[in-house]
Amino acid sequence: MDKFKFIDLFAGIGGFRIAFEGVGGECVLTCEWDKYAIETYKLNYKPNHNHVFAGDICDLTSENIPDFDILLAGFPCQPYSIAGYRDGLKDERGQVFFEVLRIIKDKQPRAILLENVKGLLNHDNGRTFAYILDELEKLGYSLKHEVLNSMTHANIPQNRERVFIVGFKNSESADRFKFPKKVKLSKTIHDCLDNTTAKPNHIYDERYDCFQEIKKAVTKSDTLYQWRRQYVRENKSKACPTLTANMGSGGHNVPLVLDQLHGIRKLTPRECANFQGFPKTFKLPKEMADSKLYHQFGNSVTVPLISKIAKAMAKVL
Repeated sequence: MDKFKFIDLFAGIGGFRIAFEGVGGECVLTCEWDKYAIETYKLNYKPNHNHVFAGDICDLTSENIPDFDILLAGFPCQPYSIAGYRDGLKDERGQVFFEVLRIIKDKQPRAILLENVKGLLNHDNGRTFAYILDELEKLGYSLKHEVLNSMTHANIPQNRERVFIVGFKNSESADRFKFPKKVKLSKTIHDCLDNTTAKPNHIYDERYDCFQEIKKAVTKSDTLYQWRRQYVRENKSKACPTLTANMGSGGHNVPLVLDQLHGIRKLTPRECANFQGFPKTFKLPKEMADSKLYHQFGNSVTVPLISKIAKAMAKVL
């Protein structure tokens, strides 16, 4: 499949777009409502005459969607995360999945790719996931799903498990599609760390009540740590713990590193971009608060992993 068109729902800052453009795709519609994510997105992707930008998916009518081949949707994961309340489809964020179904039903794309947290699999004893698969199959899609980890499938030193659902209108395409296989992790956290991006507000010192507790526990420079409000947790895998969307809501959510130049500090937003595999050329708005950038990268996808899936999908189409 040399040229194809795709739409990017819940686009965030465009991790899916980077991957699918990298295998020859053209993005014809971007749907995102968060104004800060949109600012970062527009800084990196210049509009073209074939592209449509939409806000709230609930206001997106099928008549306003250009024809396309592949639908991409990393739909909101908080309703299914073990870190959240796990209300699933009862949560208003979970209900936007019905909007995804509406668009698939109306537009009948050749293929779909959905992404969510691993917790979706066992939410409500597996009934939520079974319902999602059943509804997609009713729309005529042959499906495959698998849990992939950025650390074991994309050579990115972040322990990040996500479930991916791939669907094809053509059952033969589904039969030929293969998810990426595991690869050896050769990269370390030092391939993603960048001391030059650290600023005074990233550094832990006596200003913080928890500093003495953190100082006692953070003793190694070859791994990352997390302050869990009352104690420090070391990541034994020597990789970055899962970057989360709530990193921007408090310092305890941002992984810590022992930097030989600055001492104990939080990861910087640029380092979070690196741990998600974003290219070095990806731009961060200079005046945007770190909290917004942390949220965006925690909410995003690991680009090299999506690139592998994109390549496999394009191949069978």
